[in-house]
Amino acid sequence: MASDIDDDLGTDPDKLKFFSFNVFTQLSGAVTAGMIHLGDKLGLYRVLASAPQPLTTDEIAERASLDERWVREWAYNQAAANLLTADADGERFGLSPEGIAVLASPDHPASGTGMFHRFPQTMAALDLMPESFRTGVGHDYDSHGPEGAVGIERSFEPWNRHHLVPTVLPTLDGVVERLEQGIAVADIGCGAGGAVMMMAEAFPNSSFVGYDISRHALDRAEQRRRDSSATNARFVDPRDEPLPTDHSVGLVTTFDCIHDMVHPEETIAAIRAAISDDGIWLLVDIKGRDSFAENVEKNPMAALMYGISVLSCMSSALSEPGGAGLGTLGLPESKARQMSADAGFSRFERLPVDHSVNAFYAIRP
Repeated sequence: MASDIDDDLGTDPDKLKFFSFNVFTQLSGAVTAGMIHLGDKLGLYRVLASAPQPLTTDEIAERASLDERWVREWAYNQAAANLLTADADGERFGLSPEGIAVLASPDHPASGTGMFHRFPQTMAALDLMPESFRTGVGHDYDSHGPEGAVGIERSFEPWNRHHLVPTVLPTLDGVVERLEQGIAVADIGCGAGGAVMMMAEAFPNSSFVGYDISRHALDRAEQRRRDSSATNARFVDPRDEPLPTDHSVGLVTTFDCIHDMVHPEETIAAIRAAISDDGIWLLVDIKGRDSFAENVEKNPMAALMYGISVLSCMSSALSEPGGAGLGTLGLPESKARQMSADAGFSRFERLPVDHSVNAFYAIRP
């Protein structure tokens, strides 16, 4: 019967096998992503990273205080996915130096466990999606709960910790000197406050305000501020305390957030009203291209980006009726230039910062 159906559909047997393989490869990736979440959450990668030699699953389980049978099946998945190394007999498992960097070193600039930290919350959004597809209205970042804010923090802060102050800020002409002397800085879409606290600690003569509408992110940012010795930073909800409109801010930063906003044009206009005549807006956002075809051609992670957009970024940008809905890849350089020009900015420069995902721009009045 299956053969008759195949004939009726006009399928090519070889193409059918390849297509089916491709479909289940996607499922394999999703399941393995769940296993990465568990490996991070249960400390399994840290156990492997701390061992001078590959370990048996008995040894891994003992060191992680877990049941060996479950650890064994997890290790088989990870080795089959080429994330763990395994000996010829499949008895001992380890992490390569690259694996340690990405999976077991939260402070390494290549750390990749942040997105997997919030993987359950991201996938839980699937339950909300049918209604969003019917109504056109999505869900903001707080719908992912507190762990969503932590996942965003863990995704972006490792690279920023190594590069924001020593690498990125020096590309902005004169900004480091002005920060050392003392200026007002606004970080819009500050999330859990990592960039604000890094800059505040590096430049004690300047004052920093982080703005975000996520209650979970602001709560975490405020806790980090209290735990820090920095006294020149604070965090606010712009609905309670909007950006100043007197052109008093010397530096505005936005990290990976404009494409998530319901009304990005309004935010950019507010930045223009806040920024001083000699100020700079540092815009950091995902490297989108002008068309779907270009994104697919030039971005090997395009499918991931579009999927995350549905579950997270575009959903946030459509979380109110009439939202812009830019989405993860929805702010290419051409659109960023046009939107900033429409708001009254006159100078737009792409900065020479090497990043696998983001583009960096300096925008001036």
